[in-house]
Amino acid sequence: MNITKKEVDNLNAVLTVEISKDDYAPKVESILNNYRKTANIPGFRKGHVPMGMVKKQYGKAVLVEEVNKLLQEKLHNYLTEEKLDILGNPLPKNEAEIDWNADDFSFEFDLGLAPEFTVDVKGKKAITSYKVVADDEMINNQVKTIRKQYGKLIAKDTVEKGDEITGTFTNEEKNIDNSTTISTDIIKGKKQLDTLLGAKVGDTVTLKTKGFFKDDHDNQKHFGVSHDDAHGLNIEVTFKIEEVNTREMADLNQELFDKLFGKDVVTSEEELKEKIKEDAEKQFEQQTDQKLLNDVVESLIENTKFELPDEFLQRWIQNSGEKRLTEEEAKAEYERSEKGLRYQLIEGKLRAEHNLQVSFDELKDYCKNMIKGQMAQFGQTNPSDEELDSITARIMQNQDEVKRINEQLNTNKMLDFFKENAKLKTKEVTYDKFIKEAYE
Repeated sequence: MNITKKEVDNLNAVLTVEISKDDYAPKVESILNNYRKTANIPGFRKGHVPMGMVKKQYGKAVLVEEVNKLLQEKLHNYLTEEKLDILGNPLPKNEAEIDWNADDFSFEFDLGLAPEFTVDVKGKKAITSYKVVADDEMINNQVKTIRKQYGKLIAKDTVEKGDEITGTFTNEEKNIDNSTTISTDIIKGKKQLDTLLGAKVGDTVTLKTKGFFKDDHDNQKHFGVSHDDAHGLNIEVTFKIEEVNTREMADLNQELFDKLFGKDVVTSEEELKEKIKEDAEKQFEQQTDQKLLNDVVESLIENTKFELPDEFLQRWIQNSGEKRLTEEEAKAEYERSEKGLRYQLIEGKLRAEHNLQVSFDELKDYCKNMIKGQMAQFGQTNPSDEELDSITARIMQNQDEVKRINEQLNTNKMLDFFKENAKLKTKEVTYDKFIKEAYE
């Protein structure tokens, strides 16, 4: 057997695999001998079928199967040993021309080669790294929400601003018959609010849905309509008022602080606001980190220039699925996936050059810390090493969970690497401004 590689250009090559009769004949002969021992052919005793008849009936199929097995094995070994960095899989070039009646065979495969390139993580233009700051308005609103949430409901007869109204919306046209509780604070429509203010328990009022709430998605929740109907809903509904409650704000005292955060973790309103600020800004980090990662990836794809074996990759896409695609379908799919492929190559190069792979010990440590955090939420703050090891072992046997954790750790490693090495400029903004700048 002989394997040779001929480079067409920097991105394409042809691999030729030559297989002689000596490479496959002993295996084929052995299989046919076994067939002869077990074959049931009318007119012959089992084990006494002439070899010529066995070869005539099974010889070609066995030959093709064994040659293909040998071909795939040697092809894989060659690519591994030569450490060829290829894209996709080798594509047969001359399979239609193979003469299976010959003794020797020569198979050709097209290869798509990965390009040579360098990655400049620093780049010329700085990328914005957002830091969302919880401002006084956000903190004060959160304090107000907490005080309302832990306050007391006091029943009353007449609707006033700030009250919570429980009742039933109805409309025959849209089959609406939905019981709900709404706060006057979320009502956007001035006419609707004016209609409700001063109404009493037991009253039924007629309201227009257009512009009722600040967010159309509230139409789905409170009117009980579908998601599609919720957008731009413009009908009249009746609303029977069944309860009116005002919420007496909870006092900012030690009892409330302990209920929220545990005994003596927070001891004053100032500390409460500081804790709210800290927790809020920590939650924002996930969004700002994702935005930073997306922006760095886009920048690397845009600024890391290299050619790809486009024609080869389109042919590989065309033939690699369960169903063969047309040329037009394969081209469209390649255009959709090209950017992702480019980043895979860039990321792979960065991981290899900077040793950013996730180790097995890192997976285990991550699992243990995750388990500790979950157990702490249920009051188990000091689990034993044996207990942690046992739970970790069970998690590590779940391939889907291991894959999910590995992907998360890989993402974290790349993000940390970018934070340390990319050219960044930090920008402090409120959450509203971050959303506006980042996504609108």
